[in-house]
Amino acid sequence: MPTNILILAALPEEADAVFPDLGERYISAHLPVRSIGNLRIATCGLGKVRAALAVGMLADPQTQLIAMTGTCGRIAPIAGDCFWISHAVQHDYGARLPHGFQPFLAGEWPLGVPGETDFAAMPDPGLGLPSARIVSGDLFLACSETSVHLAKRHQAQLVDMEVAAVAQAAATLGVPWAAIKAMTDKGDGTGKEDFAANLPDAARLAALSIEALVAIVQGAGQD
Repeated sequence: MPTNILILAALPEEADAVFPDLGERYISAHLPVRSIGNLRIATCGLGKVRAALAVGMLADPQTQLIAMTGTCGRIAPIAGDCFWISHAVQHDYGARLPHGFQPFLAGEWPLGVPGETDFAAMPDPGLGLPSARIVSGDLFLACSETSVHLAKRHQAQLVDMEVAAVAQAAATLGVPWAAIKAMTDKGDGTGKEDFAANLPDAARLAALSIEALVAIVQGAGQD
């Protein structure tokens, strides 16, 4: 039986790049959705709240994988343009202490001694993409000092505004998650212009790998 997959994208350009021109479009829970067989592709909007709400509203008991496609910024050196996200951290969840900010795993009490701060994705099923760690938060990074700080604190290479929230929501539901992100910009003052210029190509680059992921997962589900 084909695997039921929910794919999320923050922006319409990112969602439309996946299996373009295929499927039936409709609105579900106030969100634009495109259905292709057992696959649903939804535009969730920007930020952690919109991403987590989309998972909560669209995932159902038949959903076997929640995946996210789209774009990201680079905050540390890493080879490649398109990445398999292995771990996701919410960089703005934790405790503000006298000596600074202490991150905690999102959803846990931000008290005491923190343990792991990240959510682990499903294993790469064989796409062969470079693996990366991403930090997510409700802000667009346009400051190189902040980017360097976050990269060092979380040992991360990429930044976005949604993946770690999708990861938290999927983990809460007990559903495996995956994310593939293509780079549009660096988290510095050039980010806004680079993002706009690179969005179409980066969205399609990520979409191609998401399509390959769907083929692998759906094929395994039919074995």
